Amino acid sequence: MEVTMKKLMKIISLVFISGILISGCGSGDTPKKAENLVLKIGVSTGESDPRNIAAKQFADEIAEKTGGKLTAVVYPSGQLGGDAALIDALATDSKKVDIIITDASNFATYEPKMGISALPFLFEDFDTAWAFMDSAVEAEAEELLLKNNMRVLAHYCNGFRCVTNSKNKINSPADMEGLLIRTPENPVIMATMTALGANPQPLSFAELYPALRQGTYDGQENPIPVIYNNKLYEVQDYLAVTNHIYSGMCFTISESAWNRLTPEQQQIVEDAALKSAESDRKNNREQTETLLDSLREEGMEITEPDLGPFAEATATVLSENAPIYGDLYDKMEAWRTEH
Repeated sequence: MEVTMKKLMKIISLVFISGILISGCGSGDTPKKAENLVLKIGVSTGESDPRNIAAKQFADEIAEKTGGKLTAVVYPSGQLGGDAALIDALATDSKKVDIIITDASNFATYEPKMGISALPFLFEDFDTAWAFMDSAVEAEAEELLLKNNMRVLAHYCNGFRCVTNSKNKINSPADMEGLLIRTPENPVIMATMTALGANPQPLSFAELYPALRQGTYDGQENPIPVIYNNKLYEVQDYLAVTNHIYSGMCFTISESAWNRLTPEQQQIVEDAALKSAESDRKNNREQTETLLDSLREEGMEITEPDLGPFAEATATVLSENAPIYGDLYDKMEAWRTEH
């Protein structure tokens, strides 16, 4: 009986040790990937905005390609926070959100070189702007975000930013003098508004409509689809087609969420992001071309000023910010010369 007990204890010990060794190997080089993972996508604008429509397309695509093991839920209208809060959530790895779609230059609060695509009057049309966003110059800036837990997978389009207000028509920079303009928490956009004579003050997009309705701000600046789809025409009387900044959007996943995916899932996610970006760009261009008439029908008075004086007034934004971008600025200028 004593021998039997010794043998039994030895067997139990061997099983226990083997379990530890197996467990140790399993949690080392090849960490287990979570199945049925749900990615949370945060967007600051309303459901009818092109980026929300494309994000839902992305969600459908990854669910189909993974047989439902990987899905995504889109949270529009700032439900998970405004743009600045969404970026902070990724940077701090709060797990509050996994993917965000926001203006490239909004990331400048973490990486100043991300503001390079939003310098005023860089691009005259969509095709050139899209080509730059997909260029090696932009990729070099985005690479710097990895240290902040952010990986850019694709480039959506928000359009060319225009100014609205409730005070007066804008035909020249002089008409913007002293206007209290809401901007995102974005140093490049704020510097551009200051150069045009306005008084920029940052505010979350989710708070914009009530602030304009209450008269807390005189105006704001956003692309035409954003102005229409979020019904800003209800609280603003005048629109000036200034096209002062191209707003390229970064479809960005947290690096921690990315690393939870298998290589196969990563490829599916990246492919779906790129595919949805193409759809978003097409939709944004179409809306930009058609919604001006819709805004007129809603009662907005629209001016299309000569943009020469606006570009001249904001030239200092380029020259004063050039040192921030270093040799990336020279690469950007070389790219523009070639295109």
